[in-house]
Amino acid sequence: MKRAHIYVSGRVQGVFYRAWVTDHAHKLGLGGWVRNRFDGRVEAVFEGPADLVDQMVDWCYDGPVHARVDSLLDDYSEPPEGLADFQVRSTA
Repeated sequence: MKRAHIYVSGRVQGVFYRAWVTDHAHKLGLGGWVRNRFDGRVEAVFEGPADLVDQMVDWCYDGPVHARVDSLLDDYSEPPEGLADFQVRSTA
């Protein structure tokens, strides 16, 4: 199991980025969450098999068609919590 905690900057709010992330995470069977941040970024956590977590993070560099990802900060240092489902959380 692997955990990735990411912060995505650019035009990522108001372009269905969270819905896109949620759909892709469900397709891969990953646990975790995604939320908008008040500073305009999107924050997400993915947990699951290492290859699928890596694939999801790679996809987040592109995002949905109307998004523009300027940067993506990723952190793999946190241990997995055993998150079994994927959800959208409230803005932080």
